[in-house]
Amino acid sequence: MFRTRAATACRTLAVAALTAAVLAGCRSGDDAAPSPDGPATPATAPAAPSAAPAAPSAAASPAPTAPAATAAPAGGRRLVDAGEAGGLKKLTGPGALSDVPVDPGEMADGMNLVAGNFAAPGSGDGEPVLFEGVDNVPEDTVKRREHLFRGMLDHVRWDFELGVPEAQPVDAGPLGGSVECLLASLAEDGNVVCGWADEGTAAVALFPDSTTAEAAERFVAMRADLER
Repeated sequence: MFRTRAATACRTLAVAALTAAVLAGCRSGDDAAPSPDGPATPATAPAAPSAAPAAPSAAASPAPTAPAATAAPAGGRRLVDAGEAGGLKKLTGPGALSDVPVDPGEMADGMNLVAGNFAAPGSGDGEPVLFEGVDNVPEDTVKRREHLFRGMLDHVRWDFELGVPEAQPVDAGPLGGSVECLLASLAEDGNVVCGWADEGTAAVALFPDSTTAEAAERFVAMRADLER
């Protein structure tokens, strides 16, 4: 009987020991097993700070270009209704213009038209120089000058069946831009039309009974008094 009790006690101790070992293993497994959600939090936490600085750098890059887009140059040149231009007097009274003989083209808001007859003092009954120009031109001023050239040729009743006289570039003088003159005559002299085009203004003048060289020199001198 003593042996049976001793054997039973031994078996009971063995079962208890085995149970304790199993429980200890489960606890150590629970402590060692990584939580599926645990690493996710530290992994995503550093991503937030790295994304935050990117937003200011992207927003800061367009900032320097904004002032450049609005930095337009100040107002351009304008024409003035001068009483004298290039040594020629603007005619008043019977010799003054009663209307605008040459179509200046479309006149948009803010544009100014200047026109007049000019003659040298004491020139008598000679034909005056006809000047016409516009400022604040919204389109290409070279195209506006071509329109004025055509209008002057119509004014002198040029026969377009003979072709269109070719404008030649001449020295533009201190105001720069483009200055051209054309001879509306089959001779070496006759009606000469000169025109300028620059940033914002275009103008032409008709010089009767002149040569291209003489008209070009006078036109550049007139421009100095008619454009500001």
